[in-house]
Amino acid sequence: MRRVKLLCCLLALISTRAALAVSYPLPPEGSRLVGSPQTITIEQGNTLPLEAFAAKYGQGLSNLLEANPDADPFLPKAGSQLIIPQQIILPDTVREGIVVNVAEMRLYYYPKESNTVEIMPIGIGQAGRETPRNWVTAVERKQEGPTWTPTPNTRKAYAAEGKTLPAFVPAGPDNPMGLYAIYIGKLYAIHGTNANFGIGLRVSQGCIRLRNADIKYLFDNVPLGTRVQVIDQPVKMTTEPDGSRWLEVHEPLSRNRTEFESSNKVPLPATPVLHALMKGDEVNASRASAELERRSGMPVNISIQTGQIDKQRL
Repeated sequence: MRRVKLLCCLLALISTRAALAVSYPLPPEGSRLVGSPQTITIEQGNTLPLEAFAAKYGQGLSNLLEANPDADPFLPKAGSQLIIPQQIILPDTVREGIVVNVAEMRLYYYPKESNTVEIMPIGIGQAGRETPRNWVTAVERKQEGPTWTPTPNTRKAYAAEGKTLPAFVPAGPDNPMGLYAIYIGKLYAIHGTNANFGIGLRVSQGCIRLRNADIKYLFDNVPLGTRVQVIDQPVKMTTEPDGSRWLEVHEPLSRNRTEFESSNKVPLPATPVLHALMKGDEVNASRASAELERRSGMPVNISIQTGQIDKQRL
């Protein structure tokens, strides 16, 4: 986790272009795999950081770092290739309203009667100020030009770092909540930002942070009362209608400060579904195990060809 933590500090000075959510047609019933990966080549003379490419292609910084672990986040090498992880397994939950998967730092919006899903990257609560998980709520209200009143604990934490935080931050472009806020439940909001570097990182006070173009889209299109579900699924799996099996693994969120500050990988949750998948006769166990270790954040086909099943059993 140290690499991402360092980026929180050093990328604060970087401003980037905004990008709208990536829109996908919903797959047919029984399928959860959407999109396809894209590979780009960094142009000669590039002066842009990785965050700029993340914003251009509707990704969070963490999404690009998972897919491209050797990329230089400050200045990707000219001539090198970047994988844009635009193939995604939809979360295993209802396709309704807003679904936030904190583990992959993505928000899914299912507009009514559109047969599409809008997928956008998010920033979430830092360690110790967690974004709620495993929570179902609704859009309570929306506010253009939100103000921010930091809690006493937040101001105290800033003071401990030698920073002065005012008791009240008025609406405007310098407000950390950005220009639009969608309030969910009583204490949390989905809002914009005055610092795009935080998209795909754990940097907020617990709320869900979006790039400004994305929050403007949600603000204009999400009705009051819309269902909002927050989940924590670092591992997503699907068996597609053609019988192929796919696995998408993200780095799970650290569970405490020690894990957050450690360079070691956080253990993946052991679930009955994952156990059953790994024991399946039609699964390439070595490929699945490799992805559970690699954690690329991209769907990997872990199917085994019919003619290879008996060979794997030997």
